[in-house]
Amino acid sequence: MEKYNISCEVSIYQDNELPQEDRELIELAKGATGHSYSPYSHFQVGAALRLADGTIVTGSNQENASYPLGLCAERTAIFHAQHTYPEQPITAIAIAAFANGHFYPEPISPCGACRQVMLEVEDRYKQPMRVLLYGSDGTHVVESVKDLLPFQFVGDSMQK
Repeated sequence: MEKYNISCEVSIYQDNELPQEDRELIELAKGATGHSYSPYSHFQVGAALRLADGTIVTGSNQENASYPLGLCAERTAIFHAQHTYPEQPITAIAIAAFANGHFYPEPISPCGACRQVMLEVEDRYKQPMRVLLYGSDGTHVVESVKDLLPFQFVGDSMQK
């Protein structure tokens, strides 16, 4: 038997420590929570992403009475960006969650499905996507989706 550890590096920033472009992306993600359609969970999630050319795209979670048919904020934004700007890599994504009248103090992390979609975008463009997970007590930043999903399944995985 062999064992090994997998680790990822996460930086935690206070708002005043983040670069202006990161603060802007976080504010847009927070604003996107207001466009959430979440009448069942009342858990509003917003995402804002920056493309390589500087374009910013936002998204919010969209629920459905048939619960599995809803869509997370991250994938809403990513799919819109990939459709509208297919030639542009996504360089960063910010995610924020709002419920019970306030933003969560601790950042929320993308679900497994969103992580997989984000990983595919990184692989497609061969460029890391910075992930900014907003919490009112601090923003967690990882420099690549690979840090959130250490075991990857991408197109090349089927070629081996």
